[in-house]
Amino acid sequence: MSGRQAVITGGTRGIGRAVALRLAQDGFTLILNYAHDDAQAGETLTTVQKLSPQSIAVKADVTDESGVKRLLQQASVSGPISLWVNNVGDFLVKPFLEITLKEWEEVLDSNLTSAFLCCKTVVPHMRAHKGGQIISIGMMHTEILRAVPNTVPYTIAKAGLLILTKSLAKSEGRYGIRVNAVNPGFIETGAYPLKQVEDIIPLGRTGQLAEVAAAVSFLASEDASYITGAILNIHGGAYL
Repeated sequence: MSGRQAVITGGTRGIGRAVALRLAQDGFTLILNYAHDDAQAGETLTTVQKLSPQSIAVKADVTDESGVKRLLQQASVSGPISLWVNNVGDFLVKPFLEITLKEWEEVLDSNLTSAFLCCKTVVPHMRAHKGGQIISIGMMHTEILRAVPNTVPYTIAKAGLLILTKSLAKSEGRYGIRVNAVNPGFIETGAYPLKQVEDIIPLGRTGQLAEVAAAVSFLASEDASYITGAILNIHGGAYL
């Protein structure tokens, strides 16, 4: 591998896949993390390698500290990691009283604990290499206290992710590490019935995966070299 290298957790489907394709176009070599679907990972990697031939996929559970350490070890074999994207995270829509303890733990682990473990592991690596970037994928308006009754654990996890983002931006800037977040709104991922929400979006449509990827691309670029601790909402004006 050579040049800029980027790790994307959950990088083989959905938003992660779209980010991978955009960053490959931007000249990054990608390390695509995934946990389960080998076939999906293989298909995405084949597509990404058409743009970035040296890209690889690494199977690892990023809710487990040993999995994160193994991911970083494999990702950095040929050089330092310049960008880490915390994208992985389970989504749950369920009334509060129906949420089980197991579901609560799984959603918080996948969305927040994974990011904590990844940052805890990659920050010393980036410090040692005199800089880098961390970009986390959040949820629209989680920087504002807002009731979202049927997505309580998911929303709490994403709100925590923003605190992590801002805290690290403040502590790691002196080491040349920029830390930002992208907060998608209603994006066409197939996770929910999008036609029902278009009337609350001022732009009159749902977002595209490529539009989220473009925001990550911007924050990862030299054009954003003086931006850290930023929360970039990509939501078409929903809930303003």
